[in-house]
Amino acid sequence: MLFVAAFVTDIFTGNASIPVGEAWAALTGHTDDAIVYEIIRNYRLPKAITAVIAGAALSLSGLLMQTLFRNPLAGPDVLGVSAGAGLGVALLTMLNGTIVYPFISSLGSMAPVIAAVVGAAGVMLLILSVSARIKDSITILVLGMIFGYVASAMVTILQSFADPDSLKVFVTWTFGSLGGVTWQKMPLLLTLFLTGVVLSLCMLKALNSLLLGEHYAVSAGLNIKRTRLSIITIASVITGAVTAFTGPIAFVGVVIPHFARAFFSTVNHRIILPATLLLGSILMLVCDIVSQIPIAHRTLPINAITALFGAPMIVWIVLKRKKL
Repeated sequence: MLFVAAFVTDIFTGNASIPVGEAWAALTGHTDDAIVYEIIRNYRLPKAITAVIAGAALSLSGLLMQTLFRNPLAGPDVLGVSAGAGLGVALLTMLNGTIVYPFISSLGSMAPVIAAVVGAAGVMLLILSVSARIKDSITILVLGMIFGYVASAMVTILQSFADPDSLKVFVTWTFGSLGGVTWQKMPLLLTLFLTGVVLSLCMLKALNSLLLGEHYAVSAGLNIKRTRLSIITIASVITGAVTAFTGPIAFVGVVIPHFARAFFSTVNHRIILPATLLLGSILMLVCDIVSQIPIAHRTLPINAITALFGAPMIVWIVLKRKKL
């Protein structure tokens, strides 16, 4: 019920003042006002759907990482995976005008997705290689943050060499926005997301086994290497896809799995995974509603809103556990 309420409210909220009756008429296709129809059907509706996908995907990625690394603060942004995806998009953007750009342009909307997925997967592989040698979760967390800082430093260097037009495009992308996914791009984002969800649901038994440690998982017949590779692939693809289309969005992937565990008082992935998807979507819809509240007729960057919501939640998690 909360999800439905947030979804409907998100569609009816925006800088353009549209009465609820007119908005509903446009949503159901019973309006003659072309402007209202365009705002509701071709901007707010796909934006709300994008919020649902982004919130659910990032939360799922965070849940998979926390299970794999057994680290309560593991997440796509904390461990530097989002920064790796951003580096991939930065490389793609800064290549504008080079000899390889015609080939990149031929890939269409797949180009930023491929670049973001490759960047995210690169950071994930680095973290996984470190975790195979170092078992301390805090050390892995710190090293993941360092990898993220290195990726961000490389992005800064690329920006210093970029032409003004490419730099403007990339800086705008880093603000984060849910309104850039059109109906033409939606099938690609939705397909990648649903594929990740279905594969994750097929791994419920493996994920529950990992909660008891790798030694138990091996004794239960789990193929650890294949499971690790599967988790890395799923987390990288869904994080990379969301980051490519919406820009970097922080904190959602870290906090939502904790709230799912707290609300349902269990760590069983058969319950936590669907709950994480639902709560992640609700949080992103709420953040989008807040970002659309008219302030000098501007829309606030979505990653700034998620940070304002997410940072206090991280503090709450640490205080509750009394340690990391």
